[in-house]
Amino acid sequence: MADITEAAEKKLKSRIRKFKKVAKDENEKEKFFDQLGASVEIFLPTKDPEKQGDSIIFYTTAEGKIIDAEYSYNEGEENFTSLPISDKDLNVLTEIFKANFKLD
Repeated sequence: MADITEAAEKKLKSRIRKFKKVAKDENEKEKFFDQLGASVEIFLPTKDPEKQGDSIIFYTTAEGKIIDAEYSYNEGEENFTSLPISDKDLNVLTEIFKANFKLD
């Protein structure tokens, strides 16, 4: 366990150095954000989350534009699957969630 913690601490320090460099240099910032993507997972309400759960994962560009999504479903910790969301369904989900969620 200590090895993974040490590796994580080393990687975090490296990332912080990179973030500081990005914050100071406009060219580095542009290059960094061109490579960046993000995801947001929304856990949907269920009656018994210990037995069954589902969520939607939105994948976005650095600007926050939703470019893809998937649906995840689980029954307990061992039984899990993930399904792609069609463009048609993605349009519906985007419309619903963009009215109520904003990252700042």
